[in-house]
Amino acid sequence: MNKAYRTSITTHVNGRLYVYGYDLVDLAQETSFAKSIYLILKGNMPDKNSEKMINSMLTIAIDHGVEPPSTVAARNVYSGGSPLQAAVAAGILALGEYHGGAIETAMENFKKYLNLGTKVMLNDFNQSGKRIAGYGHKIYETDPRTQKLVSLAKKFGFLGKYVKFALSVEDVLSKGGKKLPLNIDGIFAALLLEMGFNPKVGKGFFIIARTPGLVAHIIEESLREKPFRRLTEKDVEYDGPRPRK
Repeated sequence: MNKAYRTSITTHVNGRLYVYGYDLVDLAQETSFAKSIYLILKGNMPDKNSEKMINSMLTIAIDHGVEPPSTVAARNVYSGGSPLQAAVAAGILALGEYHGGAIETAMENFKKYLNLGTKVMLNDFNQSGKRIAGYGHKIYETDPRTQKLVSLAKKFGFLGKYVKFALSVEDVLSKGGKKLPLNIDGIFAALLLEMGFNPKVGKGFFIIARTPGLVAHIIEESLREKPFRRLTEKDVEYDGPRPRK
């Protein structure tokens, strides 16, 4: 008879919890949080350089100011009287295709076009008219987070075929009019592929990285701001009909 669920991640043996065969109580003493995240997402322990790379990625994406949609959503929902967990959920729900949610798609694209080449990839996207996941940013012409992660990838031994391919696409895109830099989604996608992660991990990895920042903003909202955030009429440009009968 089949049971309701199957899992290879965790189990209890003699009252102790094991994650992929490792005693969780022992892990609490022996490993870092970054190392544990690698383990639970991939199923095996990282080597030292993989742990450092994962730690750098999680750290560099922990927050990006109060302006992004996820932070605005989280703080606004809390200001309406919802509990912290609802506000965090609202922030996570705002992570979409244009905000931290394109890593999985970028990973799939890099895997598909790595052997086909940059030219084929760009031709396909030009013909389809679709946006290339992992490129472009509202603020940056060159994303400093990407630059730092590329530098660390070289240091830790992850400047491999996927990172080089992602950068080659950026080079071609930069030759046009508007610069489309390799953004945080794109460099995360390339690095996760270098470490052998499944593309399904992509969105989840960014959620893990950004959630502490969302929690911090919600706590700040609770301690510093009055409830019920609301735009004023000065913040809104109305272009509908004038009053009429």
